[in-house]
Amino acid sequence: MEERVISIRKVRNPKISIIIPTLNEEKYIPFTLISLRNQNFRKKYEIIVSDSNSKDRTIEIAKKYADKIIVTKRMGVSVGRNLGAKHSKGKILLFVDADTILLPDVLERVYRVMKEKDVVGCNVPLLLDDLKRNFYFSFHIPIYYLLTQIKLNPTYSVVFACKREAFFKVGGFNEKLRVAEDIELGQRLKKIGRIAYLTDTFAISSARRYKKWGAWRTFYHWLGSYFYIKLLNKQLPYPPIR
Repeated sequence: MEERVISIRKVRNPKISIIIPTLNEEKYIPFTLISLRNQNFRKKYEIIVSDSNSKDRTIEIAKKYADKIIVTKRMGVSVGRNLGAKHSKGKILLFVDADTILLPDVLERVYRVMKEKDVVGCNVPLLLDDLKRNFYFSFHIPIYYLLTQIKLNPTYSVVFACKREAFFKVGGFNEKLRVAEDIELGQRLKKIGRIAYLTDTFAISSARRYKKWGAWRTFYHWLGSYFYIKLLNKQLPYPPIR
């Protein structure tokens, strides 16, 4: 088998399956998992950590909080997300990066908007855990909201919800892409439904890439990579930041 499944707690009929792709995330993932365990969502949900054979304490930490851990030697966030979705049970899939903290009401807000019939996906607004860099990054919030109103909003998988049926109908994440895989997934999803954008809650993500690359280089790789793929069939380098 290409993956090993570690079942810790069995959750019957979860409404939401939270899927976290990981690779050597011991520094950040405890805070992510604690924020997920402290949601005020009253319905059942499951937490799945999909790990690319980490060499640090990621799996050990995940066992304290996750309901299920998928371990594979295959690399890539798209691989991890797709494997997590494959082993999930929820009708709503919520993909969360391992360095991101959710406010306690995120699951409740996501669940509410995903019940709308025409909605197939949902972006959760993001702020950074660094005040200086947040000043620049926060400008993306009104921009994304405006793009949502004219149905041009790109998706991002830092915190992204998707209806299970829609996810598998379009084929999940493209595992050949190192970056912009979330934008590309969103383009396929928008052919069958609407991508919503929450305005009454948010998540807090690590500024580690911004600290190392700066805002302009980071945004260039996010959006630029998509056009490179579309127009030139090439990908920009996107190394992990630990």
